[in-house]
Amino acid sequence: MTFSVAPMLSAELDRIGRTTEDAGVGVLRTERGNLPLERLDVRATITGLVGRVVLTTGFVNSHDTALEATYVFPLPDRAAVTGMKMTAGDRIVEAELRERAEARQAYDEAIAAGRRASIVEEERPDVFTMRVGNIPAGERVTVELTMVGPLVFEDGAATFRFPLVVAPRYVPGTPLPGPSVGDGYAEDTDLVPDASRITPPVLLPGFPNPVRLSIGVEIDPAGLELGEVRSSLHTVTGEGNTVTVVPGERADRDFVLRLAYAGSSSAVVCVSDVDDSGEGTYQLTVLPPDSAAPVRPRDVVLLLDRSGSMSGWKMVAARRAAARIVDTLTAADTFAVITFDDSLERPAELGTGLVAATDRHRFRAVEHLAAVQARGGTELFEPLREGLTLLTRASEERDPVLVLVTDGQVGNEDQLLRDIAPVINRTRVHAVGIDTAVNAGFLGRLATAGAGRCELVESEDRLDDAMAHIQRRIGAPVITDVVVSPGSELPRQPSAIYPGVPFVALGRYRGSAPASFTVTGRSRDGAAWQETVSVRHLDEPAVRAQWARAALRDLEDRYATGDRAVEQEIVRTSLRFGVLCRFTAFVAVDERIVSDGTVHRVVQPVEQPSGWDLGIAPMAVAAGGYGGGAMSFAGPPPAPAAAPQAAGRMRAPGLFRPAAPKQVAESPSGGPGELREIAAVEVRRLEKDAGRPAWERRELLADLASRLGTLLSTRQGPAYEPLRRLVAELNAGRLSDGEVGELWARAQQVLREFAEGEVAGERRRTFWR
Repeated sequence: MTFSVAPMLSAELDRIGRTTEDAGVGVLRTERGNLPLERLDVRATITGLVGRVVLTTGFVNSHDTALEATYVFPLPDRAAVTGMKMTAGDRIVEAELRERAEARQAYDEAIAAGRRASIVEEERPDVFTMRVGNIPAGERVTVELTMVGPLVFEDGAATFRFPLVVAPRYVPGTPLPGPSVGDGYAEDTDLVPDASRITPPVLLPGFPNPVRLSIGVEIDPAGLELGEVRSSLHTVTGEGNTVTVVPGERADRDFVLRLAYAGSSSAVVCVSDVDDSGEGTYQLTVLPPDSAAPVRPRDVVLLLDRSGSMSGWKMVAARRAAARIVDTLTAADTFAVITFDDSLERPAELGTGLVAATDRHRFRAVEHLAAVQARGGTELFEPLREGLTLLTRASEERDPVLVLVTDGQVGNEDQLLRDIAPVINRTRVHAVGIDTAVNAGFLGRLATAGAGRCELVESEDRLDDAMAHIQRRIGAPVITDVVVSPGSELPRQPSAIYPGVPFVALGRYRGSAPASFTVTGRSRDGAAWQETVSVRHLDEPAVRAQWARAALRDLEDRYATGDRAVEQEIVRTSLRFGVLCRFTAFVAVDERIVSDGTVHRVVQPVEQPSGWDLGIAPMAVAAGGYGGGAMSFAGPPPAPAAAPQAAGRMRAPGLFRPAAPKQVAESPSGGPGELREIAAVEVRRLEKDAGRPAWERRELLADLASRLGTLLSTRQGPAYEPLRRLVAELNAGRLSDGEVGELWARAQQVLREFAEGEVAGERRRTFWR
């Protein structure tokens, strides 16, 4: 096995060696220290294309009284968290997986009674919160999480990616009244009602390395031929088939390990349940066929994120990536380029629609891209809506394609997926994520919703390889309209096979396992395609856990887009298969009483992501760190040394409020409260677009009718009648310019009245309770 070691830059070595005493944002220093998290240990075992990981977090109480530590941290978005245990001295407590509200209650009662306890909750597919309470003075507590997940395999290489820091995220929307529901710096808003749960405080630059990081990966090729092993962001050493990160590395970027594999083939594995249920799980892998058929003409919309978080090397890499995509277009294609932050811009000579991909037009597009600089906030909905709307008019003879180049650092993922769902239609959505700590969870969900691919670029050195892959994927799938037989209800199966990317489908079967599975589809030239794969039987629990994680993500995305009926199915699936989700939580409670229930509460600050320049000047939270929204990347100056108080959050004054659970009544499944939030969003869009030409507003009203019609199709009752009448008016027929203005005002009035008809307690409905 050959190792390729990424050397550390001199600036990195200088940064690690600094011993300045700057405190972190949101931290109160004391004479005995301030950071409860002292170590992170990642132990991974890779077997073929499956990664099993044990993550150990070590907390220490350097204060004089009992401590509760809160830590917001990332995990791989497709990993299934299957176990947790808490260790304090000689006491080991195995955690239970419970419904989230029940787990919280058990944790809170334990803390109040003076017992050690810990809880882990999922906020996003790749963002989690851990709380460890009643750590006695001078003692240490460790919490272990066990997980299993697939490695991404593309073009002969498997990628093991383990995120280590939650990057700051842009939070759009209007701040909500009342106390925050979490401990973060961002205010909760109408578009991100849990913003304070996903925005941990950030250490100021120059803070000494606060956490001992250790990572070890043991590699078993499992019959595959293993070639070079490369670490792109961390310095590693290798001995035998084990890779270890050198001491002194910081938890400020993803750990990325790429393994060159050869010898893979199509296969299907069936794993019977051990509970005699007569059911089982399968994992089907089919290699993409070779195809020499020409690619059909395409309508391509390229969206380039130019927001403030894209500054530095990310903006350079994004411009190069976007220009390379434009260069792949042919004379048969049409295209549009939109750059965005909190406003949209287009190349001056290309207009607002799709244009032919002539040499002149492509030159003007690349010229525009070369001048783009990072600025402003990541207002992602408008460019997505604009791009998808342009592509809704594509004929059946052309392939509509949308490519988004971004770091994905937004907090309103659920709102975005919900609001673009009605306008995706046939469009294939590809995401190119550029960051050392990319929001892989959101970009993967977006690409899945659009039946496209997600390519992650963690460094500028990686860009050329990544772009070669992206160009092949954007060209077109080699097989479309894919159907697996026998099928499975969950999760939603991929509908296309892309060049260089094996088709992977997970599912469940009842009764005896089938002898084989058949995959059918249509090739680029329209011909029928089919492959039959014989079944192998294995006793491999990882297959079952990976299916459960994929099924839960599918159900959670359906919930986020408005299907509230799936909530109980999410909880049942999570508890039955023992896999954490956004409606459940792992909780461990030690029965021994170690305090009187009075604890200091400390929120662990996270590292500034490598390559980010957040600045150190104080900013007001409401002003927005990227020029809008409710985000701040730099807090007030470090708090002066002070004695710890008997109660309350230890934080920089004025940065974020003490955490107190938001008391919000739950709206019934599918109730009007959810749609009132959407109506308020639509009102703001109409107000923003009021100055557009009549012909453009006519099309926007048609889009509004489509979105509302989709949302109303699953709702019954008199509360929705005003919206049903509005949809009928919008669909009545072709409008004159004067009628457009009247109906525009009418739509604003109806939506505003519906939104303002909100009843108490219907404001927020999220995964957590």
